[in-house]
Formats: sequence, structure tokens, C-alpha cells
Amino acid sequence: MEPVELRRAVAVGRAVASELGLRVDEVIVVHDSDRVALRLTPCDVLARVAPPGQLADSEFEVEVARRLVDVGAPVAELDPRVEPRVHVRDGFAVSLWTYYEPAGPEIAPADYADAFARHHAALRRIELAAVPHFTDRVAVASREVDDRSRSPELSDADREFLSSTLSGLSAAIRVGGTGEVGEQLLHGEPHPGNLLNTRRGPLFVDLGTCCRGPVEFDLAHAPEEVGRLYTGADPDLVHRCRALNWALFSAWRWRRDDQMPDRDHWRAEGLERVRTALDQCGLG
Repeated sequence: MEPVELRRAVAVGRAVASELGLRVDEVIVVHDSDRVALRLTPCDVLARVAPPGQLADSEFEVEVARRLVDVGAPVAELDPRVEPRVHVRDGFAVSLWTYYEPAGPEIAPADYADAFARHHAALRRIELAAVPHFTDRVAVASREVDDRSRSPELSDADREFLSSTLSGLSAAIRVGGTGEVGEQLLHGEPHPGNLLNTRRGPLFVDLGTCCRGPVEFDLAHAPEEVGRLYTGADPDLVHRCRALNWALFSAWRWRRDDQMPDRDHWRAEGLERVRTALDQCGLG
């Protein structure tokens, strides 16, 4: 967020928690992007504060979390001391979550794969209305790439490369996702930054990215060893999904209004990662 908006978000997060009877002496910014995560102490709450326009996304995330907790999924839980809903104040959408102290550095690949298996099993036990398909995400990225006004600094050659990669891989993965595991509800973006190592074991966070597709789409966000340890996964499909994920990443970086730190580096690096991933699955 811009500095002024970040200060407003911090004030809103503090105010909402305080009004709900939670003591807040200090606010620590844990993550700052299009929305922010704030650790509130000493009540030890993680407040997720989204800007105007993301209310529906925040409500969807809370609903996903509630349903997954009910079926024992390895996910972060909403704070049990307050009503499990999104609170709206000054245009911001605020949800309050349990804060988990980190239990260690990296999560072992076997534990990561086990968390995936349990999470996917839990996702198969819940019903959610209006869940997007992974191809819907690809369609949004394709619009950004194909519209010169949205990505004016993307060269013609790279625009054509990204556009054809997004459309071609999306179609190939949708056909390939009809194998042993098939399609189901997914986390959507279960990269290492969205899997916490806690005393309760690995827990997935950032649940608002839930979508439908093959499990390989989720596995492609994790280190390669994790996919090899996941029973029933198609390794070739994982490679194609990894290439697609890098193409999506690159599409976001070339948006005119993208605010990722060190964006120029990641614009070039992202395109290189796409080409490398395509080579690995024999499509380069």
C-alpha cells in the first residue's frame, strides 16, 4: 500500500480489534502488499486489512476458512474470541485471525506433501458457491497482456510469447487434469510463503485464492521435491503448471500499475523463468 493508505489501514486494524475488546498496545506490519497483515499485541491477533473494493474477496476468504476448519484442514484459524466475520470500517475490510509463532525455518518436503494431501482431502469435503476455475485467473492475466494500455512497456515479441504461453498451457492443463486425481477445489497459491511452520504443524494461510483445477496446479507452487512425494500426481502436468504459474507471475509484473518491489528485475527474471520452465517440460 501507499504510505498514507498503510497508515490508515494500521489505524483501522487497531480500532476494530480494540472495539471488539482486544487489547492493542503495538501494531507490527507483517506483510504489506495490496492488503496488509498486522500483528496486534499483546492480544496476539493477526489482522488482515484489505482496501476498498476487496470486501467480497475478504468475505470469501473467511467463508473458506470457516468451512475448512470444520473439517479439520491444516489451515490458519480465525480468532476464536470474536465473531468470525469481516468488519468494515472507513472503507477497509478487516478480518481477525489467530497469530501463530513460527516453530522453525523451512518445512521438510515430506511434511509439505503431507500437509497438501490433508488439505486437498479437506477441500474435497466442502462445498463452496461461485468458486473460480484456474482458467479464470489465466483469462484475467491474458487481458492484461493483450491490452497495450494495461501493459504498455511489454515488447511486441514478449507480449506474443506470454499471450501464447498463457493460452496454450491453460488449454493443455485443463485437458491433462482429467487423470487419476482429476479436478477439485484447490488452495490456489500454496507457495512456501503461504505455509506456516507452527507448533501445530504446517498450516496454510491466504485462503482467498481458492479455485478449481487439478492438484498439480497447487503442487507447482511448492519446491519440486514436494510434488515428487505427493501420491498420484502427474509429474509432467506439474511441470506444465509450473510454467503456467511463472507466466501468470510475469503477466502481473508487466501491468502498468504493478507495485511489486524491484519490479524491473522481476520483469526480466519472470520471463526467463517461463522459458526455463517450458524447456523443462519439453515445450521450449
